[in-house]
Amino acid sequence: MLGWANQSDICCFLDNHHYPSEHHSAEVLVGVGLRKIFHPQEDFFTSLSSFVHHANDYIFGHFNYEIKDKTAAGLTSSLPGFTSFPDHYLFIPEVVLQLENNVLKIGVLNKDAQIIYLQIISFVIVENEIEPISITPRQTKAQYIDAVTKLQKHIQLGDCYVINYCQEFFGYAKADTISLYTRLAKLSPNPFAAYYKVKNQHLLCASPERFIKRQGDVLISQPIKGTASRITTDNAMDDEAKEALHQSIKDRSENVMVVDLVRNDLSKICTRGSVEVDELFGVFSYPNVHQMISTVKGQVEKDIPFGSIIKAMFPMGSMTGAPKHRVMELTEHYEHSKRGIYSGTVGYITPNKDFDFNVVIRSIVYNAITNYISYHVGSAITTYSHPEDEYEECMLKGRKMADLLAGNSLT
Repeated sequence: MLGWANQSDICCFLDNHHYPSEHHSAEVLVGVGLRKIFHPQEDFFTSLSSFVHHANDYIFGHFNYEIKDKTAAGLTSSLPGFTSFPDHYLFIPEVVLQLENNVLKIGVLNKDAQIIYLQIISFVIVENEIEPISITPRQTKAQYIDAVTKLQKHIQLGDCYVINYCQEFFGYAKADTISLYTRLAKLSPNPFAAYYKVKNQHLLCASPERFIKRQGDVLISQPIKGTASRITTDNAMDDEAKEALHQSIKDRSENVMVVDLVRNDLSKICTRGSVEVDELFGVFSYPNVHQMISTVKGQVEKDIPFGSIIKAMFPMGSMTGAPKHRVMELTEHYEHSKRGIYSGTVGYITPNKDFDFNVVIRSIVYNAITNYISYHVGSAITTYSHPEDEYEECMLKGRKMADLLAGNSLT
């Protein structure tokens, strides 16, 4: 499906078949081609709600991190931007593909589904060797440590409690995005993976994190805070690393502060008394890392507008910090480039207005016009943080992407 979908200028390939569970259905969902696009009017979130309300069809798309500026007065994004995804892009596709339990469903208007099916099964993806790409950090390690030290002073002064600080790594090269994504998905399979293409802009996403899901009258958010490296060569040591993460005072502190932030955001739109923490400090194992994930739920009225939910929840607390408004001001001051689609979200809305959106992390972004290729990584800074350790955590999160772009032989 991916190779066929990539022939279109617009495609959104959402793949979570590796992690079926209570909160992750085992499926691949794809939107291909452009039938209708969201054009905001004077009030962004009101027109967003109107577009979704009147769609009566699947909607796919994304919001960049910089949409934060529309959520509250006084927020700006004046940092230089090097990636080129539009700040928002929501579209009704020409074709919707859904693969679940080895059954492929094709939704289409004015086209022959049988022809599409034959095209899909006859398309063969050729996974080429990855040519090495030289990657450069946007800031030096010394600059990173200096910024983290200064952010901790803000915490000591009471400006904030936890802040997610991010850095960018970039290069220039012609990239085979399908081969890169296919390899990334094998190396780092995750429940919120996505291959997303808007004309010449490509996102290769291996995200483990959900931003927000609506299922009927229930909203679910699952923030991640807390990361530990896997020790896959020794099961006993790997179990020890997992337990150490679960008991870590620093990671629990980060996680509970973000959970409180998510609870506060949900309380703005959920019915009184309905917001609850379904799971706190859950530790889940992925191929390369253990992650501490909490699940927060709340109930909403049936007719609450989509735009109101996004305005209340965006950006996600795990990529900002607390208090949200102040830390967004601080990241604007201390980071070296716009985040763009990183720290944003990609997902879909169903015809019955349920939806599911991820957190764009562990992702490679590529501009096929300029050949600019980059990835961001970040970590949560608290009073317990050690700047050197935070830097190493960033390197851990970016290791698979760095090795992949370097053309290293990986298993």
